[in-house]
Amino acid sequence: MPQSALTYDALSAYTTAETARWRAWLRDHPAALDVPFGDGTLATVGDLIGHIFSVELRHSQRLLGRPVTPPETITPKTFDEIFALADQSNALLAEFLATATDAAYEEILTFPTLTAGMVTVSKRKLASNIFLHAIRHWGQVATTLRQAGFTDQWPHDFLLSAVEL
Repeated sequence: MPQSALTYDALSAYTTAETARWRAWLRDHPAALDVPFGDGTLATVGDLIGHIFSVELRHSQRLLGRPVTPPETITPKTFDEIFALADQSNALLAEFLATATDAAYEEILTFPTLTAGMVTVSKRKLASNIFLHAIRHWGQVATTLRQAGFTDQWPHDFLLSAVEL
């Protein structure tokens, strides 16, 4: 791997640490889960956080070649349900990252998405998307909560994280 590469180990360390910080912060700020975010299945911040882990779960199941949980059956609402889903999805992603060979990353998958129809991607791209998807949505969570008055957060930047490259 070139010295300039950002590894999945580094991304996993960063997103795992951020999830742990959010878990602790939300335990102390339970009303934050009910802050309005959008509509439909993403009406609240809690719904958005559940979406992060639902996508991680389903994509990790794909990466491991396991049956994919139907999205309509994943409906975490409470703090405990959301973070149980986080633990489950993180364990599956960690399993894939620990066992995947270079050849596994090049395997091609085709599957339906909820918003973009059928997609065909390598397992490398799918694994990358898990991290980028989570980071993007956690940024939305942080911004929405700041705008709702929850300003006692920490710096979320990768640059300021404890992850060493």
